[in-house]
Amino acid sequence: MPAVTAGGLLPAAVLVADALSGALGANPIQRATFQTGLLALTLLVLSLACTPLRLLTGWTWPARLRKPLGLLAFGYAALHFLIYLFDHGFSLTLMTEDVLERPFVTAGFTALLLLVPLALTSTPRAVRRLGFARWTRLHQLAYVSVSLAGLHYYWGVKKDHTPPLIYAGVIAALFLVRLLRRPAATRPRRVRAEPAPRAPR
Repeated sequence: MPAVTAGGLLPAAVLVADALSGALGANPIQRATFQTGLLALTLLVLSLACTPLRLLTGWTWPARLRKPLGLLAFGYAALHFLIYLFDHGFSLTLMTEDVLERPFVTAGFTALLLLVPLALTSTPRAVRRLGFARWTRLHQLAYVSVSLAGLHYYWGVKKDHTPPLIYAGVIAALFLVRLLRRPAATRPRRVRAEPAPRAPR
């Protein structure tokens, strides 16, 4: 939806304007990295909230917001990573060492990698090529990605962990709604014990 896309790109425009005007403070790279990462996580959470919102309310319009919100989340996650690379002089050696040695970087990098196939298969053509069932299973990687992104946020905060814990609570609540309100056909069936045969008289 054009309005959602335009609104989602507005923070990027503000960030660029602040960078050009020197309004990002004493450590502009750190602030830009934090803002793009938080925007990516927020948009990813909003995209995953569309289905629970539909399940709880019966509204159909949230489903139309899921794709643009997800693509915006991927865009900000990629920008977040590019700023990180810029801060490290685009050194693949330093990046590899960070990914292998720092768990918080490992979580964030893995979350980004999991979003790549989701972005590449976000078109109707990809759904037809994969088949709806396979496409749906593939896009369940978004749940793993948002969990890792939340962990990345938590590990990246040094003092006040209240904001990342709030995000973790929201993510957990979205998972719970999906689990409790999913169609009965997809729930594991309880196997009833067969009555024991009566002994012949």
